[in-house]
Amino acid sequence: MDAKDGAARIRELAAALGGLSIYQIEWLEGVVNQFNLKPDLSRDPESGLVTDCVLEMFGDALQIHHCFSREPLSKDRFEYALEHVLNHCDIPAQLASKGNPGHDITIAGERFSLKTQADRKIKADFLHISKFMELGKGEWNKAEKDLLGLRDQFFKHLNGYDRILQLRRITDTATLQNYELVEIPKNLLLKAKDGTLRMMHSSAQRPKPGTCTVAANDRRLFELYFDGGTERKLQIRHLDKRDCHVHAAWGIKRIPATIVEKTT
Repeated sequence: MDAKDGAARIRELAAALGGLSIYQIEWLEGVVNQFNLKPDLSRDPESGLVTDCVLEMFGDALQIHHCFSREPLSKDRFEYALEHVLNHCDIPAQLASKGNPGHDITIAGERFSLKTQADRKIKADFLHISKFMELGKGEWNKAEKDLLGLRDQFFKHLNGYDRILQLRRITDTATLQNYELVEIPKNLLLKAKDGTLRMMHSSAQRPKPGTCTVAANDRRLFELYFDGGTERKLQIRHLDKRDCHVHAAWGIKRIPATIVEKTT
């Protein structure tokens, strides 16, 4: 949009404001005030996914979200915002159908799985995916060999997409929300085929949980955690961010909420 188009659109918008109520004007003032708090933006110049356009426009989406919520951007809102931003920035993107067991979105012909992380005890340097996939009703008793079938489910799930992205909220204060977009290399996760399986025999859960620890040169790369109990899900824990690709980061400043005391 060039300056002339921008000026014309601003005049049209100003004319439309005359039909709004005072309460609607107040909502718009909040959005405008938020946009005037310039975010801190950064991206890896080698990123083939986050262009300058994507960086700025996704930052706008985060600012709008935090006009109306203290909570982190949820997975469904992340998916919707990413599709909208990419298409606006001339990168073809299409969300998969709801409930698709594999990829969440196709971007420039590649299938992506999208994850989010925003737990209160988040560690800046280590990624955690609390529910990578459901494990279903497969064989799961008491021996380490039973974990082989669960790990095979993990590999089968990986066949459903080409790349994995996680949006992480790593700072949560009244005046600042820090996000980063991290790619988890699929080839890294495939190293689980050489991981060490261990059943947690002392656990009271039924079925008992187990782990698959992946290491290289005496350094733990990540761990698969086969979560027992009623939910039966696979977690990815202790994933070192040094082995991942940080595409971009956003520091979203927020106007602190104020409490207006009313007197009678």
